[in-house]
Amino acid sequence: MTRIVGEVMTREVVEAYRGTPFKELVRLLDRHRISGLPVVDHDDKVVGVISGTDLIRRQATRATDGRARRFRLPWPGRSTRRADAVAGATTAAELMSSPAITVHPEQRVGDAARVMERHGVERLPVVDEEDRLIGIATRRDLLRVFLRTDDEIRRDVLDEVVGRGLGLAADSVAVSVRDGVVTLEGGPEQRVDAASAIWLTYRIDGVIGVVNRLNVRVEAGPFSPSKGPTGPGRENP
Repeated sequence: MTRIVGEVMTREVVEAYRGTPFKELVRLLDRHRISGLPVVDHDDKVVGVISGTDLIRRQATRATDGRARRFRLPWPGRSTRRADAVAGATTAAELMSSPAITVHPEQRVGDAARVMERHGVERLPVVDEEDRLIGIATRRDLLRVFLRTDDEIRRDVLDEVVGRGLGLAADSVAVSVRDGVVTLEGGPEQRVDAASAIWLTYRIDGVIGVVNRLNVRVEAGPFSPSKGPTGPGRENP
């Protein structure tokens, strides 16, 4: 089973508005023990994201700006206009990172994780088709897929990879799983598209590695990656 964002996201979201003042933002983060929150407009559409880093940056900027002005020192690598804007920020609209990086509930957890990593963010607001906030996905939410048991992963590999993906009988490929690492084994009498088998297995939630012991000639298939090793031994995603 491949899980989607809507299945793991947190539905009760702590949010702020454009006009939420600095101190209230700090209170929200502290009271709910969170490191960030989305900023929405009057239609609940996400317009930005506030993190503890944003708030600390504002305070650090004010302190540094004050010393720079006192001693008439220039801002290294930063314009005076930008420094003034950050130091003088008092509301969520002035402090937030915008536009927000968002995801939709029907997206795969793996895809959301890649978006999170690509943009270097800790949380992703989840929005509906009209960009209204319906939840939030944090790193912790996405990591829950790796709590799946080895038996659950093995059943999915047999069903979705061997059966549905490759169109083979369940006993055509021997599948074993230990601590999330899947081992695929098959005899020379069975023609198996090894590259596709490996690629599809990595798409199963909870899989952290694949060991290829398919003793057959590797055939290029519709799911084959464009490059990368496909020989015996542990494969990279």
